[in-house]
Amino acid sequence: MLYSARIIPHDPANMPSILIANGTVLDPSRIFERRMDVLIRDGKIAAVGHDLEWQHGRADRVIDARGCYVTPGLIDIHVHFREPGDEEEETIATGAMAAVAGGFTTVCCMPNTKPALDNEAQIEFVRRESERVGLANVYPVGAITKGREGKELAEIGSMHQRGAIAFSDDGVGVADASVMRKALQYMGMFDALIMQHCEEPALSGGSMHSGLVSTTLGLNGLPPEAEQLMIARDLLLNRTIGCRYHVQHISSAWSVELIRQAKRDGQRVTAEVSPHHLLLTDEACRGYDTNFKMNPPLRSETDVKACIEGVVDGTIDILATDHAPHRAEEKELEFQYAPFGIIGLECALALYIKALVTPGHIDWMKLVDLMTAQPARVVNLNKGTLQEGADADVTLIDPAWRWTIDPKRFYGKSRNCPFAGWEVTGRAVMTIVGGVVKWELGPEV
Repeated sequence: MLYSARIIPHDPANMPSILIANGTVLDPSRIFERRMDVLIRDGKIAAVGHDLEWQHGRADRVIDARGCYVTPGLIDIHVHFREPGDEEEETIATGAMAAVAGGFTTVCCMPNTKPALDNEAQIEFVRRESERVGLANVYPVGAITKGREGKELAEIGSMHQRGAIAFSDDGVGVADASVMRKALQYMGMFDALIMQHCEEPALSGGSMHSGLVSTTLGLNGLPPEAEQLMIARDLLLNRTIGCRYHVQHISSAWSVELIRQAKRDGQRVTAEVSPHHLLLTDEACRGYDTNFKMNPPLRSETDVKACIEGVVDGTIDILATDHAPHRAEEKELEFQYAPFGIIGLECALALYIKALVTPGHIDWMKLVDLMTAQPARVVNLNKGTLQEGADADVTLIDPAWRWTIDPKRFYGKSRNCPFAGWEVTGRAVMTIVGGVVKWELGPEV
């Protein structure tokens, strides 16, 4: 289908009331799914129900959401916006545009920038730039260690006060057990969240999953034990400390089992999984296409099935894209030299539908829960709900919208997407942030 789309410029002085009519309100925070209207006033959810204009007065704009789900704004707690340092790959502005175009109203950006987000000035920069751009809510994740070097704790307390939503050295794991133990102890004092990139460096250095395909292609492998060893170590360290601990981009079967057992033991652990680890295996690397190179790497069919099962049984709490833009010339290098990472914000929803809903693994309520209420809970944000009085962050989703993924039409700066040309179903058709429409998608006229 041909379509027209537009990003709505930021205008803080213009906040009309909005009535979203005839849609199916789907709010996992209240386990609520019903055909109702939603009234938005002054940036908040004013009411959810029937005959709202009769009860509350006429709205400035009425949006017909017939055939759509009306959900809390989607939340992605793991994105890379590259600013400061690599603005040619992505900026907070272009990343926020990509976010709202994908239906995301809130994102959390990782600290592996240049320089790293390891002090309060860098955290303040991200917050102010997000406010200036005025599209998605962009919350910064502070670095655990100075320069993400894994040696000395960063200014965690001051960053937390300035608005760092969590802490991670993403891109690398904290290798030194002593440093990690100190981080867990310190952050546990004020209930901060650690988000760990789990990769034992002694087993890193490969380009793809270690297995038959890597051997056939003559490429060094990254074994799943690299992920599993760090998860197991951290869970052991944290067993008596009790810090909130989150495993990023989980990819292997035994990693899922480690999280499952830790939860049974009562540990405060959560985990996320990305679209590519639910849809692709290392077989996709046979053509040496670097768009299939990511870290953790695409693994075996057994690992994919285990990740899906982890979503189904609640071991995995969150769906997160790990949106990682790169320049075309970087991704055009030989496979072993090209950087890890792919983009994902603008097609993630449809990919999750394809991986989880269409095959019948989960229903729509569960999908939206994994993309709204659950991530809000994990990073301790007062969002992810359509409760009256909540921030009016709302996503309208057409579950029947068929489209072809075309990275050339994305709003983000980079095009490193392995899903180009995929036929998918389901799409965000409107994104409302703080009571203001930021993104609209409709038939081309």
